[in-house]
Amino acid sequence: MDRHVPEIMAPAGDRASFLAGVAAGADAVYLGLKHFSARMQAKNFGLGELSALTDYAHERGVRVYVTMNVLLKPEDARAAGGLMERLALTVKPDALIVQDLGLMSLARQAGFAGELHISTLANATHPAALVVAKNLGASRVVLPRELDLDEVKLMAGSCPEGLGLELFVHGALCHCVSGRCWWSSFFGGKSGLRGRCVQPCRRLYRQGGTKGKPERLFSCQDLSLDVLTKPLLDVPQVTSWKIEGRKKGPHYVYYVVSAYRLLRDESADPTARKTAISLLEQALGRPGTHGVFLPQRTHPPVKPSQETASGLLIGQVKREPGGKAYLQPREDLLPGDLLRLGCEDDIWHQTIPLRRRIPKGGRLDLPPQAPGKGGPHRGAAAPSKAPVFLIDRREPELMQILAGMEKDLAKRPEPPEKEPSNFRPKTFAAPQPGKRTDIHVYRALPRGQARGGKAAETGIWLERSALLDVPRPVAGRIWWWLPPVIWPNEEERYSRLLAEARERGARIFVLGAPWQAGLFENREGLRLVGGPFCNLASAQSAAQFAALGIESAFVSPELSGEELLSLPRTSPIPLGIVMSGLWPLGITRILAEEVRTEEPILSPRGEVAWVRKHGGNHWIYPGWELDLSAHRRALEQAGYALYASLLEPWPKLLEAAPRTSVFNWDQGLL
Repeated sequence: MDRHVPEIMAPAGDRASFLAGVAAGADAVYLGLKHFSARMQAKNFGLGELSALTDYAHERGVRVYVTMNVLLKPEDARAAGGLMERLALTVKPDALIVQDLGLMSLARQAGFAGELHISTLANATHPAALVVAKNLGASRVVLPRELDLDEVKLMAGSCPEGLGLELFVHGALCHCVSGRCWWSSFFGGKSGLRGRCVQPCRRLYRQGGTKGKPERLFSCQDLSLDVLTKPLLDVPQVTSWKIEGRKKGPHYVYYVVSAYRLLRDESADPTARKTAISLLEQALGRPGTHGVFLPQRTHPPVKPSQETASGLLIGQVKREPGGKAYLQPREDLLPGDLLRLGCEDDIWHQTIPLRRRIPKGGRLDLPPQAPGKGGPHRGAAAPSKAPVFLIDRREPELMQILAGMEKDLAKRPEPPEKEPSNFRPKTFAAPQPGKRTDIHVYRALPRGQARGGKAAETGIWLERSALLDVPRPVAGRIWWWLPPVIWPNEEERYSRLLAEARERGARIFVLGAPWQAGLFENREGLRLVGGPFCNLASAQSAAQFAALGIESAFVSPELSGEELLSLPRTSPIPLGIVMSGLWPLGITRILAEEVRTEEPILSPRGEVAWVRKHGGNHWIYPGWELDLSAHRRALEQAGYALYASLLEPWPKLLEAAPRTSVFNWDQGLL
């Protein structure tokens, strides 16, 4: 395909959605396997089934990309490498989409010869990151969903030859920056970085305590760039338009792909644009927003007073005098349609499959609450005027198309599963245990403190005000922490700030992402350390960090105790860990105007959170601190060299928490 014509990239969470993407004219389909996928709630694919589907797609000129975009844990290397080896032999997809840098080296060890794409979860958010990605062997980088058009152009202007950019044009938005959200993991051990997010941001929250009004303070509308995709046709480095939705059905995939094909191929035709908008309105997603894509006319994607449930609102629950519930739909309903009563956190929520046609304005008697629904409130009935949504459908025309494709596929039986792989990942010699160093990390140098006290080094988040507050003779002893996210329009400022810091004697820099190594062209006399926001969790990833010139690194505190204790024995570089302090639930670039910073916010389960602004981002914190001090001796014996405490002032309006957290130490990480 000509580089100036971006591919339309369709999601597929199951076989029917895969075929719907091909039928609608997608240029590529992306999907996950049964393991190592960031959408583990989708049905996903086995290798035999995927082999036949990939051959079928390739015969029609459609590329297939397999997502293995999860955080690699210490014990995962052999299984992940073996899966990629079998994938290369059996399926031969065009590309792998990876989050973890360790999977890049494992893929090549396993003999995978296709392209490697950097997932948006890897958080390559600024121009210098693109050069680093290209040098590591990537063919494409998936851009963050938070970028505006000017920032996309900034990234494109710095894109090295041979590297393409992929941009989300439609689908669900996360409230927090991709790869910078530990909310689901911190509240329950189910990690978004491992594909098991339980979407805590979608819940109802109360500001100011129990008397506050429950609102969707963090639940985003869906992104829908629709007609705003036209300017992207003038950005040749953007080689792919990506549609989110691997948990959606074939109806959604077919309609959305068809819409964006029109918007790409007939962008100058007003009639085609209107048809495309109509198709998107029928796709059964959440309410759509252009978000921040147009910097001069932004649309905040979070509106707390509005519901953000997916699906088309087709009516409200009505009740007879005797109490029987029914629905009179605003649209014709078809056999195979799937309805949802209310939102997923309503105690009376349920889904209803239809077996017969219901005409517009007709009557559908609603079943009583199914046993077991609603937890302790089982048997609760949907109230009058409760919303009812159409969330999926099976039009006869589309089903007929898919049936014809299935008939073609039936002529080619699935190949038998290959024998289990004997893949053995490369192993590494752990360095000799080094000096143990405690680091107290502040936003600014504490008054009267030149270097953090007798027992600890001082770390400071790198901002100009904090830098100028540190005496020159002291700057070289400070551990300067870069932020977890640097946006395209911030890179130049941070490059100047790094130059100024070095001129003032700074020598130790803790990176917020491995890509930030690209900000240091001349590294003479410097020490680069991978910070805990780099999400390092395996020896393979540590080896990739070493290849970038990173001498040591903090591991992700998201891991279980067993995993944390095993990792230093296999890592090729010294490791550190966050021992205590405020670890964020997530970092976001967007915040509803209604959300007040520095005030308590309660979840439906009584969990406390609060928000503080640092630079251009908002950090969402839990109402209690991380504290692994009880496990200090075990961590020392395991070989950890660096121990960080992230010290933040406690909010004045929040009572000191009576508890602390050990994160996933005891329960393990899913």
